[in-house]
Amino acid sequence: MDLTPVPLLVCLVAVCVCADNTGAKARSCADVRQFYSGKGFTLNGVPQSEISGEHLRVCPQGYTCCTSAMEETLSNLSRREFEGLVREAGRSIQASLNAQYRSFDTYFLELLNGSERWLEEAFIKALGSLYGPNAGVFRDLYADLRRYYRGAALNLDEVLDEFWTRLLERLLKASEPAAASLVSDDFLECASKQTETLRPFGDAPRELKNRLVRVFIAARAFVQGLNMAGDVVRKVSQVALSPECNRAIMRLVYCPHCRGLGSVKPCANYCRNVMKGCLANQADLDTEWQNLVDTMLRVASSFGAEPSLDVVLHSIPVHISEAVLHLQENMEHYISKVLQACGDRGEEGTQSSVSEEPKKKESTVTVLEYKPSSTTAVRLEVQVTDVSSKLKEMQLYWIQLPSALCNSKAASGSSSDDNCWNGIARARYLPELMGDGLANQINNPEVDIDITKPDMTIRQQIMQLKIMSNRLKNALDGNDVDFQDTSDDISGSGSGMCSEKFCVRGRPPVFGPKLDTPKLDAYSPENKKVKGSGSRVQPCVSLLLLSLLLRR
Repeated sequence: MDLTPVPLLVCLVAVCVCADNTGAKARSCADVRQFYSGKGFTLNGVPQSEISGEHLRVCPQGYTCCTSAMEETLSNLSRREFEGLVREAGRSIQASLNAQYRSFDTYFLELLNGSERWLEEAFIKALGSLYGPNAGVFRDLYADLRRYYRGAALNLDEVLDEFWTRLLERLLKASEPAAASLVSDDFLECASKQTETLRPFGDAPRELKNRLVRVFIAARAFVQGLNMAGDVVRKVSQVALSPECNRAIMRLVYCPHCRGLGSVKPCANYCRNVMKGCLANQADLDTEWQNLVDTMLRVASSFGAEPSLDVVLHSIPVHISEAVLHLQENMEHYISKVLQACGDRGEEGTQSSVSEEPKKKESTVTVLEYKPSSTTAVRLEVQVTDVSSKLKEMQLYWIQLPSALCNSKAASGSSSDDNCWNGIARARYLPELMGDGLANQINNPEVDIDITKPDMTIRQQIMQLKIMSNRLKNALDGNDVDFQDTSDDISGSGSGMCSEKFCVRGRPPVFGPKLDTPKLDAYSPENKKVKGSGSRVQPCVSLLLLSLLLRR
């Protein structure tokens, strides 16, 4: 058998391989050098042509234009750029929320200030010189209403009760000016205690309270919701990138440059899988974020329901004028009833000069009437429509963020496109697209995630969203619920942890458990293969074990 062709064939193959390797090694790194210097880095140590890539720790270890130092530099750059993109996306949401807050706040305070001006103008005309000494009663009411709206720890029922008590005392003294200095504090206190029975102001206080309390509770909760939502976005957008995510982002963004494929964009699903893995914890905000937005939309809609927000605020002077007129018209009967209940002694045992049969007095106040204009109604409608549309736009923010970040980076076309970077080479990306949230990343091929270790900063913000949603839901029913702030309790700082269902600290739970299992507890090591050791007992598990021991 003639074996002469065999050595010849081997030699030809060897020559071809050597020629191919020589050609590969000789490939220029000019494009990479230009790109690298364009990022502001020095070219010292940057290869002129491709070198062997066994030293690479993140990028594929083929022939490359990147040294170890270049890979580390680009990895740090990719981390800074990605965190910057997340913060920038968050700032756009924050800016929208801040704009809606300023718009509603300006509108609401303009209505309240206009109501106060109208009351002052009307009562100056009606009472003349008597208004000046008693103006503080009305100004204090509006000041307290503003403080409550701004978040002060005030009870609106008590604010209104105090206003009517002070107004009654002033009107009683004004009914007999000559005897005003002789009316004792005990007598006035006794008279104020008869208010519930004698109803000196008629139905006006009750009607005002029913309307005003509901509107102010809803308005305060609404602006708190806008502020809190912006704060959640700010804090979550500042969460640092994990080392595993940093590696995935580097492989996605800059490893193509090291392979001389800088002009090739990442495959669409490859980019999305990286982003879904890196933003898995953020996506778990989705359920409570949507719940918050839904509730805020309901609150915004309630502002236009009859009686609308503008009508209620402008009706404050109307109800007060009705109350004052009712008392003036029934002052004779009221005083006689008070004297029967409280006696007729003034200070220091002096007989009060308030007559048991006062003379009939003419009314000095007429009932005001508020007629809302079409312009006012249109402005309220525009206000509600605008804030509602902006809230709807950001409702899916957390689960749309991965795709939004990929829109400018990834190649267009289907996942079967061969002309895109798949993390290893220019080729088709085969793995399936992952779902949203931490639990769905257990088989993410791009980012190595331990789904048993959620980010505690984000879990804390999920709790804040739950608390705010419940406050808004109660506000719709006219209930001002002071929910326990658990921001310190779930931080793991050593102050103890409260269950996500309720937090008890010397008082009953502020809200009860939900009937369905929260999405954030959906992952379970028993049902899925867990990445990482999983041997470390998590804080929530520790709390559960402690509660079980205490029941024995």
